[in-house]
Amino acid sequence: MTLQGKPMAEEGFHYYEPAKGHGLPHDPFNAMVGPRPIGWISSQDAKGQLNLAPYSFFNAFNYTPPIIGFASIGAKDSLRNIRETGEFGWNLATRPLAEAMNRSCAMVPPEVNEFELAGLTPAASQRIAAPRVLESPVSFECRLTQILQLQGADGVPVPTWLVLGEVVGVYIARHLLKDGIYDTAAAEPILRGGGPADYFAVTPDNLFRMFRPR
Repeated sequence: MTLQGKPMAEEGFHYYEPAKGHGLPHDPFNAMVGPRPIGWISSQDAKGQLNLAPYSFFNAFNYTPPIIGFASIGAKDSLRNIRETGEFGWNLATRPLAEAMNRSCAMVPPEVNEFELAGLTPAASQRIAAPRVLESPVSFECRLTQILQLQGADGVPVPTWLVLGEVVGVYIARHLLKDGIYDTAAAEPILRGGGPADYFAVTPDNLFRMFRPR
């Protein structure tokens, strides 16, 4: 089948090739692939120095075993800590914790404790040494499974690393379990949008249900 007519870029679409630039005031890629869940990652180095940082490229990738992952654009403290210790925590970023989460993303030296910087409490984990955020209603304890350096279509490595970990422990605040079912909206999770400062909140009025076809 052949396509007829003018290119879509001339039919109401802005078209661009990323390698040549987007031609817009701000790169729209993050905004279009979103909003995205936030990888609020807690870790510590081999000496016990704590670190807490949010990552906007984050998601779940497998059910059994449960595997989550985040991308570190640049070799940041979280990546170095996880390489040293083989473990990390994930903590749900919520609307009440938004400002604290934002404070924890400050560019500070490795010796600065972001828990203290953000006014948060490190709580002991059960299966890993890295702490969780006590104030967060949901946290995962994770063991490292893979660190993959990304590469372009040309095969050239880029300075971004995908960190994958198996979830070996889960904390859920009991008030979020309604008749045993986790209530996503009740946790008030926030998600990263695009632009320099856009976030979105999940609320009950956003909910709709759609079952898979049989």
